[in-house]
Amino acid sequence: MPKLRINPLATEDLIEIKNYIAKELENPTAAINVVRKIIDSYEKLKEFPMMGADLSVKVNIKTDFRYLVSSNYIVFYRVDDEYVSIYRILYAGRDYLRILFPNEIDLSYEDE
Repeated sequence: MPKLRINPLATEDLIEIKNYIAKELENPTAAINVVRKIIDSYEKLKEFPMMGADLSVKVNIKTDFRYLVSSNYIVFYRVDDEYVSIYRILYAGRDYLRILFPNEIDLSYEDE
């Protein structure tokens, strides 16, 4: 069974999620519940590392990221022989491709 490894960016994402819900939406109870649900979701990856979908099937970018949806949030992770590495946890409404692949997305909007 692979070990779970959390990237510092994913930890920051969880803190931001908790703070946003607790402070901006003024609902600290919901903040704790949402973060707990996200953590419970990615903890299952230790036992079932391939349960998330392959991101490269959904987008036109070659990547080894997998993703797992937890309510309104998406957990992006990678799997190898030893670890399930949680890379980012992002709100599903954000432009997560630009966040994950800033150098691979064409940012120009010019008409050709």
